[in-house]
Amino acid sequence: MRQITAVKAMALAWLFLLLCSGSAGAVKYFWQIALEEIEGSMQHAYAEKFVDVLEENSKGEIRCKINFYGELGTSGEIGRLLREGDLHFAFQSPGHLGSDIPEVQVFSIHYLFPTDFKLLEKILRKGPNTYKVLQKYYHAHGLELLSIIEEGWQIWTANKPIRNPDDFKGITFRVMSSPLLITAYRLYGAYVITVPYSQIYSDLEMGRIDAQTQPFFAIQEMKFYEVQDQMIKARQLPFISTFAANNTFINRLPPDIRTRVDDAVQAANEFIFALEPRLNEERRQMIMDAKPSMKYIELTDEEIRAFKEKSKPLRQKYLEMGGKGAKEVLDAVIKDIRWAEQQ
Repeated sequence: MRQITAVKAMALAWLFLLLCSGSAGAVKYFWQIALEEIEGSMQHAYAEKFVDVLEENSKGEIRCKINFYGELGTSGEIGRLLREGDLHFAFQSPGHLGSDIPEVQVFSIHYLFPTDFKLLEKILRKGPNTYKVLQKYYHAHGLELLSIIEEGWQIWTANKPIRNPDDFKGITFRVMSSPLLITAYRLYGAYVITVPYSQIYSDLEMGRIDAQTQPFFAIQEMKFYEVQDQMIKARQLPFISTFAANNTFINRLPPDIRTRVDDAVQAANEFIFALEPRLNEERRQMIMDAKPSMKYIELTDEEIRAFKEKSKPLRQKYLEMGGKGAKEVLDAVIKDIRWAEQQ
């Protein structure tokens, strides 16, 4: 209860500052957006574009406040605030949301998605089946699914090379709280734990964890490279996130305001899919420049085949762990992959 009260107090304080500055004269709607990442991140870039388009098209009627990771709590706490209506919009990564909506763990199945970026963009932006099927499971938890975006390939960081599943033996590996992600790395042979995003650096530094996985931009902005010596690209999983709204809130909006929200989502989608490859490559180079001793390994096709073989049980595990809608959701994603390949 104290946290919810604090969120409302922050919103009122921010709106009061707007009023005092004279910049909120025509404001009719004030909305809060929460990120699972920090300033300068992929989610921040998406949120800024979303807000810019929304505020410009509304001619000042809508104002938004972007809250970075940690300002409103952990990813789990952000999800609770969103479901209970104390937040309007938030990023909800399947790696965390999977504990509440098990069906969304479909985005944690290793080697399911194509490595071709254009195909992946088609699937996530325009797939005719995935959104429709997933939406009802978001609705059941008080959420409205607005967008599914890709933030870059998940890169393993460690202090030794990881070129085959045997290299995971003896490694304490940090993942998000998705039961399927935990299962995936156990299949490879790692000892798997979950810790909050903000705790990863200190745990790596102190040796409580040995390795973890993030896109390049997160490795750079969170400075994980300072306490890791290897970056390994195994093409096992793109980092996929979802942008969601509180369902009750968004369905009470007047039709013209909802249209403005949808237009802002589409603009942000176009922007982020154009930005992602460039931003991650820039951040990879920044890491290599800051730490010339960093080793960057791209696994060969032969090396990847060993991980694919180990990960084969994941689809069946998803059907067992992914809730009552697991088969329906997996079928929808596979249909959209085939649809994109035929375009």
